[in-house]
Amino acid sequence: EALPVLEASLALKRHYWSHDKNGILVAQNNFANCLHSLRRYDEALALRREVYASRVATVGVSHERTLLAGSNLVGSLNNLELWDESKTLTRDQLPAVRRSLGSDHHLTLRLYQRLATALRLNVKRTRDDLIEAEIIMQDVVQRRRRV
Repeated sequence: EALPVLEASLALKRHYWSHDKNGILVAQNNFANCLHSLRRYDEALALRREVYASRVATVGVSHERTLLAGSNLVGSLNNLELWDESKTLTRDQLPAVRRSLGSDHHLTLRLYQRLATALRLNVKRTRDDLIEAEIIMQDVVQRRRRV
């Protein structure tokens, strides 16, 4: 039920409020979240790539909205089992998220969890990948208990 409403909202924002880049990105993100919840991962991925690229271009890589968009993109990559791209993007994002939000922020911890997932579920994983995933998850669990 929500999908056509979100799609219409996005179309209206693009048509009537094309100057409101942030509003359009929010609408795109909401639409992508709905697609994701409907397990339409390919479509969600395409929108999330757009949102992330636009956020990087407009507010920079260290802005919280960009980091959230990147985390959402990593989630979509993991759902589609695009492990190598997921690991690369996550490793690229982690320094910025730690610097901007801190090591104990929920978004930082979510990115670490998503990295551990990509390391653990990748069919090309190595023993070192599994060890790294376990170390990451132990650290995340300890940090979540403290926070």
